[in-house]
Amino acid sequence: MYPPPYHYAPPPLLVNCSNCHTPLQLPHGARSICCAICRAITHIAEPRSAPPSSTTTQVSPPSSTHTPPPPAPSPYNHAPPGPPPNVHGRKKAVICGISYRYSSHELKGCLNDAKCMRYLLINKFKFPQESILMLTEEETGAYRSPTKENMRMALYWLVQGCQPGDSLVFHYSGHGSRQRNYNGDEVDGYDETLCPLDFETQGMIVDDEINATIVRPLPHGVKLHAIIDACHSGTVLDLPFLCRMSSTGHYGWEDHRPRSGVWKGTNGGEAISFSGCDDNQTSADTSALSRITSTGAMTFCFIQAIESGRGSTYGNILNAMRTTIRSTGGGNDLGGGAVTTLLSMLLTGGSTPGGLRQEPQLTACEPFDVYTRPFTL
Repeated sequence: MYPPPYHYAPPPLLVNCSNCHTPLQLPHGARSICCAICRAITHIAEPRSAPPSSTTTQVSPPSSTHTPPPPAPSPYNHAPPGPPPNVHGRKKAVICGISYRYSSHELKGCLNDAKCMRYLLINKFKFPQESILMLTEEETGAYRSPTKENMRMALYWLVQGCQPGDSLVFHYSGHGSRQRNYNGDEVDGYDETLCPLDFETQGMIVDDEINATIVRPLPHGVKLHAIIDACHSGTVLDLPFLCRMSSTGHYGWEDHRPRSGVWKGTNGGEAISFSGCDDNQTSADTSALSRITSTGAMTFCFIQAIESGRGSTYGNILNAMRTTIRSTGGGNDLGGGAVTTLLSMLLTGGSTPGGLRQEPQLTACEPFDVYTRPFTL
């Protein structure tokens, strides 16, 4: 059906958020807009009016001489407590935990995973609370729900304005999947995906998009760590190299660079990802005694390795995670979800034979010695 003739709708204006500088689409006639990421209010100046205050961003003119406002010290409406960021850079994190509650594919441990990771970042690695963006079904506000659009905006916010010395973290606990790849840039022929809360209607987030959003823009001096607790998550960041480690701890780096020559690394920065299993594996989800909290196996083992003193290097962490998961029994109604709980290990002390059929993986933008490079966030 064709639109009515001579109908004209003015194109939407694009403005930058006055706080985090995310591009926002301004509805026609609106004089202010609320940022979906940091919730800051950006006021639009009237034509020919006086210059806006320091908390206001005007519509950017098409002139090439326009100078963007300086980056804000915090992604929120106020600066974090204490002095401004120092030469060691800022710390920012996006934590996403999805339980898919009231659906046939509900998961039990993902919300706990998100809370535990937030606690670890704040108390162990000194991330400011104000610089951690939580996306779960328990968060208040429509923009904190882990929908596809909100996850996309959160990933964009994570790398927006990053500078040398910054440390970025993306933690995801939820369903993962994969789909056939047709452009030839995957070694196994499949794209890995993350499943937002609304994936059944809005679709999944593909590894190509994740790589383009939070990996390739990273400039020199910026460090990104991803902790992905999901099915088929081995190479979900599409990083060029995978650390293939044996049960004895010996390892080698596999080259996963696309044959097409498309660059999947960073713009000089550092990107490293821990994931719950290999691309062709699934991670189970289980529910047992409701009095005991469930948590994802990968997330639990990652935190446990750090808190038990086995997190000094990347190789030590990967070995500790794999050892714990191999020693975990698999007889607690394991299903085909995205996250495994450690309830069986907590109850049996890891003595049940068999183990879980998932192997945490490590990928990176460049190969390195996993047993000598110190781990830090």
